[in-house]
Amino acid sequence: MPDALPEPGTPAAFAAALRRRERLIGYWSVLDSPVSTERIARLGYDYVALDAQHGLIEYSGLLASLTAIDTKGSTAVGLVRAEANDPAPIGRALDAGAAGVIVPLIDTAQDAADAVAAVRYPPHGVRSYGPMRAALRIGPDPAEAHAQTVVLAMIETAQGLANVTDICATPGLDGIYIGPSDLRIALGGASSTDPALDEPFERALDTIRRAAEQAGVAAGIHTADGATAARRLAQGFTFATVSSDLTHLEQIARHHLTDARTAGGRG
Repeated sequence: MPDALPEPGTPAAFAAALRRRERLIGYWSVLDSPVSTERIARLGYDYVALDAQHGLIEYSGLLASLTAIDTKGSTAVGLVRAEANDPAPIGRALDAGAAGVIVPLIDTAQDAADAVAAVRYPPHGVRSYGPMRAALRIGPDPAEAHAQTVVLAMIETAQGLANVTDICATPGLDGIYIGPSDLRIALGGASSTDPALDEPFERALDTIRRAAEQAGVAAGIHTADGATAARRLAQGFTFATVSSDLTHLEQIARHHLTDARTAGGRG
């Protein structure tokens, strides 16, 4: 009999889908708020990415949010953007049960190889053994961890863009992930949303996407909203992340305040 397919919503299913370059949609979380993260994880997203680099989440919050993502009714797995390309924070995120890591500021193929090594146990890498919660979620065996845990390299600098073909060809790398704010600034933008950089920025995205496609790895990007995520997926990106919980909290609060003031003015 053929091997059974992994259960949907598990790290094994997510890793397999990502490596097959299937379309996946995720959500970004910067808040240390496990209860709201749990609700988001039940909405139908394929993953929720917890931001340990720029987010407001300490390790205890990271652990609690990863646990919340995995509760009954969730369709998502938890990813973590590590604070740095370093085995210590990457290992702690994986030990806490993350299904994968997004590693920032990958400039060279060697940077990408270092990120892969931080995710893999010896002799394939340098990850220290101590899976703690991950042993319950993914399994204690190194082979299981390697099969079910993904590593994504962020392309967000001019150097990373210049080396993207070699980065994508790094053995063991599952995909690349574009940090659009940093990349636009790196290309000369006056701000993270500078419209004067639209054309070179779009050309850079196309270069990155094509390099990933040629290498057969997943190509992901952060987006400001669902409509932009849909557009990027239609362009050929294989996964896209939507906005963040803090941004949406502010947007919806402002919207309701505007409605209330407008209605009150009519009264």
